Amino acid sequence: MTTVTPPPGSAPGPPPGPGVVPPFPAPPVEGRGLRVGLGLGIGAAVLVLVCGGGLAASIGLVSVMGRAFNEQAHVVVGHFFDAVKAKRFDQAYNAQCQAEKDRETQAEFTDRLADSTPITNYRVGDLNLTNLSIPVDITYSTGDQQQLNVHLRQDRETGAFQVCGIEE
Repeated sequence: MTTVTPPPGSAPGPPPGPGVVPPFPAPPVEGRGLRVGLGLGIGAAVLVLVCGGGLAASIGLVSVMGRAFNEQAHVVVGHFFDAVKAKRFDQAYNAQCQAEKDRETQAEFTDRLADSTPITNYRVGDLNLTNLSIPVDITYSTGDQQQLNVHLRQDRETGAFQVCGIEE
């Protein structure tokens, strides 16, 4: 019997004889590209959905929070100017932050507002979230109009807005 030696660099064939099985089966080659492409495509689609959903949720949260802050600011500033308009200066004074109360006593605040021209109407604008200020258009009993810029601060204990300064 003669033995054939395989050429160098090629794999040796299975040993001769009946019932001989190669040591391991050859991996399948057909459809491999399709399976890999399908797996990567599904993975990319899931990634886009998760990231897109997170982005949409973040945008929605910021939008809702901005509207909630604006609504709270409108209420606080409205209560302040309602009190001033109705000459309930004690309520207006209590709507201010502690820094304003430290700057001016309630008696000084009441005297200053009692000596000023009465307010007949006001319109509150939109809150500027950057510096927590809100424009207010005031109409006085003389017919004069003025735009004031009301600065707000949040109370550290309650989280509620308080009037903390008014600029012309």
